[in-house]
Amino acid sequence: MLEPRRLAARSVAERLAEQLNEPVGVTVGYRMRAETKVSASTRLEVVTEGILTRMLQQDPELSDVSLVILDEFHERSLQADLALALLLDVQEGLREDLRILVMSATLDNQRLSSLLPDAPVIVSEGRRYPVARSYHPLPIHQHFEQSVASAVLRLLQQETGSLLLFLPGAGEIQRVLAQLEQKINDDTLLCPLYGALSLSDQRKAIAPAPAGMRKVVLATNIAETSLTIEGIRLVVDSGLERTSRFEPKSGLTRLMTQRISQASMVQRAGRAGRLEEGVCWHLFSREQAERATEYSEPEILHSDLSSLLLSLLQWGCRDSNQLNWLDSPPQPALAVAQSLLLRLGTLDDNQQLTARGWQMAEAGSEPRLAAMLCAGKEQSDEALVTAAKLVAILEEPPRSGLPDLTHWINSNQPHWQQRTNQLIRNLASKTAKIGSKKISTEKINAAFVPELLVQGFPDRIAKNRDNLGRFQIANGLGVALEPGDPLSGEQWLIAPTLQQNSKNPDARVLLACPLNIEHIIHQYPSLFTEQTAVEWDDSKGTLRAWKRLQCGRLTVKAQLLAKPSQAELQESLLNWIRQEGLAALNWSPEALQLRIRLQRATEWLSEIEWPAVDDDNLLDSLEQWFLPMLAGVGDLKGLRQVELSCALLALLDWQQRQILDNELPTNYTVPTGSRITIQYFHDKPPLLSVRMQEMYGEQQNPVLAKGRVPVVVELLSPAHRPLQITQDLAAFWQGAYREVQKEMKGRYPKHLWPDDPANTAPTRRVKKYI
Repeated sequence: MLEPRRLAARSVAERLAEQLNEPVGVTVGYRMRAETKVSASTRLEVVTEGILTRMLQQDPELSDVSLVILDEFHERSLQADLALALLLDVQEGLREDLRILVMSATLDNQRLSSLLPDAPVIVSEGRRYPVARSYHPLPIHQHFEQSVASAVLRLLQQETGSLLLFLPGAGEIQRVLAQLEQKINDDTLLCPLYGALSLSDQRKAIAPAPAGMRKVVLATNIAETSLTIEGIRLVVDSGLERTSRFEPKSGLTRLMTQRISQASMVQRAGRAGRLEEGVCWHLFSREQAERATEYSEPEILHSDLSSLLLSLLQWGCRDSNQLNWLDSPPQPALAVAQSLLLRLGTLDDNQQLTARGWQMAEAGSEPRLAAMLCAGKEQSDEALVTAAKLVAILEEPPRSGLPDLTHWINSNQPHWQQRTNQLIRNLASKTAKIGSKKISTEKINAAFVPELLVQGFPDRIAKNRDNLGRFQIANGLGVALEPGDPLSGEQWLIAPTLQQNSKNPDARVLLACPLNIEHIIHQYPSLFTEQTAVEWDDSKGTLRAWKRLQCGRLTVKAQLLAKPSQAELQESLLNWIRQEGLAALNWSPEALQLRIRLQRATEWLSEIEWPAVDDDNLLDSLEQWFLPMLAGVGDLKGLRQVELSCALLALLDWQQRQILDNELPTNYTVPTGSRITIQYFHDKPPLLSVRMQEMYGEQQNPVLAKGRVPVVVELLSPAHRPLQITQDLAAFWQGAYREVQKEMKGRYPKHLWPDDPANTAPTRRVKKYI
C-alpha cells in the first residue's frame, strides 16, 4: 500500500497491526527510506513514495504481490501518478492478474474511470460522524496570525475537545503558536506538526492529549489525510496551503501560498468527524469556497521532472506517451529535465542511459544527488562517504544556522548519520568494486564538498556581484545570502539549495560553499566555453573584441583582443547582433517594406516556399543572408551602413524574386502613367496613396497576389492630404464623390473636379494645361 508521507505510513502500519494485536512487522509492516519493518510473514507492506517505484524497477512483475493500493490518491503526487502509469503498464504486458486499488475520500471518479474503464467504483461510508461546517472570513484590519489565533481561542471557548488547525507552512505555524502561547489556558497543549519536524515531535503531535488536558495541533496539510489524531473534534481551516512550483526557465522551484481546493476543504473538515461529532470553521467566505477549484492541480503539471524522466528511461520508456497517464507530463518540463540529465552525464547523444546513468537510476536519489554519489564512488572511499553525507544534508537540510556546507559536513546529526550509512550500504550492494569492503563513515573530507557539488549542480556555480551577499548563478538568475553572512565576501560559490519566492527577485541561498574557480576550470573544462564578442566601447567610440571564458552566463575571465582577424570580427559582429537584436541594425524603409512583402507572400502565396523572415529565423540564419554583407565592415558605423534590402534579397532565388516583384510589386502604375509606391502592412491590406485626379476613369481597385488581395486606394487632395479611402472605386465615383467634389471645388478651383469622374480622363495637370 502506497502512502504519500512517512509519518502516515508508519501510523497506518502501527494502527493496522494494533487491530490485529500484533507488533509491526508481522502481518503488517512498512518500508520507507532508512527504515524497514517487514518479515517473511508480512502480508501487507505500507510503503512510501519512491519505494514502490524502486520495487517496480527491480522486479517489474512484482512477483510476490497480488494487490497494490494507492492510498490518498486525491493528492495526485508525482510519484503516485508515476506508480499508477507503471502499474498499468505491468498489468497490460506482464501481469494481467495484478490488481490495483485506488483509494481516497475525495476521488475524481470521472477521470479515473476514463483511465480505468473496467474498474468498479466502490463507495464505503466507513465510520464517520456529522461535522458542522461554517464559514468565518478573517477581518482585513488584523494581521493573519492574530486573526487565526483569535478564531482558535473563540472555538475552544465554545466547544469541548482537542483542535486541529490547518496553516500553510512552518513559518505561519510558529507565528500563530507564539500568539496562542500568550493567551492559551494551562490545560491546553500546543503541538506543531509539519514535515521538517523530528519524528519524535511528529509522534507527540498525533498522540492523545494527557489526561485532563486538551490539545491544539497546528499542522500543514501533512495532517489532511491518513493520520488520525486522537481526541480531535474541532478543526479550524485557514484555507491556505504552501506548494512548490517548478519554473523551467530558471530551473528553480518557487514556493507559493495558494487557496486550497474544494476536495481539500472536505478532507480537512473530515478530520473533525473521525471519532465523534465535530465542528469545522473555515476561515474564509462561502463564496470563496464555491469559487475554489474542485481538485488540486496534480504535481506532475508543475514539478521538476528530472527524477520522473530518469525513472522512465530506466523502465525502458523513451517516450512518455507510451504510458497511460491521468495527466501527461508537460513536454517543456520534460525538455528541461532532459537537458539536465545530459549535463549530469546521465544520457548519451542518442538519449540512452550511460553507464553512469544506470548507476544514478539505481542509487535511489534524485538525479542531482545521485550524480554526486556516483562521482564520489568513482574517486575514493573518502569522497564516497563525503558525498553520502552531503546527500543526507541536502535531502533534509538544517532549518536554521549558517548556510556554509563545509560547516555542516562534519556535524554529527543522528538522522544524517543514519541516512549516510544507508546510502553507502545501498551503493555497496550494487557495486562489485565496493562489495563487502567495510567503509568507515568517519572518512569525511570537507575538501571534496565543492567538487562533488559541481558534479550535481553545475548550473548553481555563482559569481559575486557586489560583496554584499548578492551573486549571479550560471543560468543568469540572481541569488542572495542573508545580510552579513560570512560567505558574502567570497568571489565564487556553489549554491545547491535555493529558495525562490514572489517577494524578492533574487532567490535566497539556503546552503552553499566557497569555490576555487581555477581548480574547477582545470578539473572540469567541459563546464566552460570560450566566446569571442564585439562590444561598443562608449569611451573610445568604437567596437572592441573580447575573448571570454564563460560558465553559462557568467564571465570567468576576459581578454581584450588587440587586433582580431576579419573572421573573428565578423563572428563577433554576428554575436553582437544576436545579443542586441535585429532592431540594432539600420532598417531603411525599403528594407522594412521588403521584409513585410516576404511575410505577406508566405500568407498570400502559400503554394510557394518562401524564406521565414521573423526575428528568430533571421537571427538563426545570419551567416546565410547577412555575413556576405560584412566584407570590409569593422565598426558599428560600417555595420549600420549595410543595406538590409540587398541582404534580404540574398535569401531568394531568381524565380522567387520574379514572383515577388510581379505579384507583390513595390509600385503600381496608375492611369496617368505615374508609378506610385504601394505600402505593405503586417495586419491590414496594402495601400496605394494617390492624388484623386490621377485615378479618374479607373473603375476597379488594383489587386495583388494573383488577384487574391485587393489594394485599398487612398485618394489624396492636390496638397496630398487624404480625402477618401476606398476598396470600391466604382461605387465611390457614383456616391461619396459628390460630397468631396462640392467641398474641394471651391478649395482647389484650378484642379479638375468633373461631374462624371468615372468617365473622365485622368490627369496630373491643372485645368489650364489640360
